[in-house]
Amino acid sequence: MMDAARRRLAEADAPRERLGELVQPRRILGMTRPLKIAPGVRVWHLGALLVADDAVLATGAILRAREEVRRGFTAESQRERAALAGAARRGGFAEGEVVHYDWTRLDLDAVARGEASGPLLVIDGVPSIHWSRAGGYTGLQGYLDERIELLEHPPAGAT
Repeated sequence: MMDAARRRLAEADAPRERLGELVQPRRILGMTRPLKIAPGVRVWHLGALLVADDAVLATGAILRAREEVRRGFTAESQRERAALAGAARRGGFAEGEVVHYDWTRLDLDAVARGEASGPLLVIDGVPSIHWSRAGGYTGLQGYLDERIELLEHPPAGAT
């Protein structure tokens, strides 16, 4: 099922986004250098899933890389998010580029054995996905078809 999805995405030349990995630089002469988010492989973002050429991942956090600037924040969470966006820019992402970090690699073999892996689970013999915290499970094949269709033909104004 995932191989067919990859082929369809590749044939459609669907847009890809990059994974990022948090890198805590080593201290030099006792000085702490700023955190970076290093660029990783390109993936297709299909909602709750990130599909790479050789893996399937559960989507974690997403941000856009941007140059870090001093500004006032009304919430600490805004400050932290701005710092992470700056870390992605320092790590080598282009200004405004989408960055996926804090993702989780899924074990498709475990799912094939009937075990859960992240949002994936087999229910009554049907591979299924828990696509949102508030939503229930839906069949994985239908979910993939719908998400790929949205990448192939985005709604007007979505890009």
